[in-house]
Amino acid sequence: MERLNQTSSVSEFILLGLSSRPQDQKPLFILFLIIYLVTITGNLLIVLAICSDPQLHTPMYFFLSFLSFTDICFTTTIVPRMLVNFLSHKTISYAGCLSQMYFIYALGNTDSCLLAVMAFDRYVAICDPFHYVTIMGHRHCVLLVAFSCSLPHFHSLLHVLLLNQLTFCDSNVIHHFLCDLSPLMKLSCSPTLINEIVIMTEGLVLLVTPFLFITFSYIRILIAILKIPSTSGKHKAFSTCGSHLTVVTLFYGSIFYVYLQPVSTYTVRDHVATIVYTVLSSMLNPFIYSLRNKDLKQSLRKLVGRRKPQTAPP
Repeated sequence: MERLNQTSSVSEFILLGLSSRPQDQKPLFILFLIIYLVTITGNLLIVLAICSDPQLHTPMYFFLSFLSFTDICFTTTIVPRMLVNFLSHKTISYAGCLSQMYFIYALGNTDSCLLAVMAFDRYVAICDPFHYVTIMGHRHCVLLVAFSCSLPHFHSLLHVLLLNQLTFCDSNVIHHFLCDLSPLMKLSCSPTLINEIVIMTEGLVLLVTPFLFITFSYIRILIAILKIPSTSGKHKAFSTCGSHLTVVTLFYGSIFYVYLQPVSTYTVRDHVATIVYTVLSSMLNPFIYSLRNKDLKQSLRKLVGRRKPQTAPP
């Protein structure tokens, strides 16, 4: 970064955020503060409930706890910076911008990989239940989580290093509420062909491969469910996958809308889709996973009940 700053006149960027109107800043601050607090509280409760209840020490909940922890980190990378921008200066240093972008891509892709791992878990549970304990043993689960958390960091590092080779010598105004590849590349006054090639090859592979894996898993799951003779058995099998499918649709739908388009077509209208996968999905995940899950709801009730102050008997 030091080498780049010697050849670039840009040492900081200005994040325009969601609105430039002064009267919108305080309402937006209150809205996103509430979203952030709900996100942290909801995901933290999921993690604590799973850790404190031995009945939830299964592969499915093991992966869910890591997904919730990742969502806490993912949201913390984005929302506190937004809150600062709403009430004070909208500038972010060059190093701070690249650091934020690194963690956004690393944690966002970790979410993606974990969703694929959770789909694989459901596939084994429904399509090969007799070998489930062997295939989804604790050692295998730890390795799957380790792979899901480490690979995205190499991906993110690659894009940050390539972006660090660009020169920014004109405008430093980012038409976004976070530091993202597309808006930053549009500001560069040096060629971005290599960056775009890497995005459309390596980046596309890492983005699409987990989605294709999820799709393949659910096709096999659907075929297996249709072979179940009883209606109650089909309903039970579908209910174990419904929450995960909802999260996958919300997460990937917004991501594909934003990233499967050329850099030159990136506009302010993509902000809404970006908010969905960066902020709203992390907030909604605890509600989606606990809404129809009796075991998780029961554990959450026990957890909240233990946290209530005990009143002394008269």
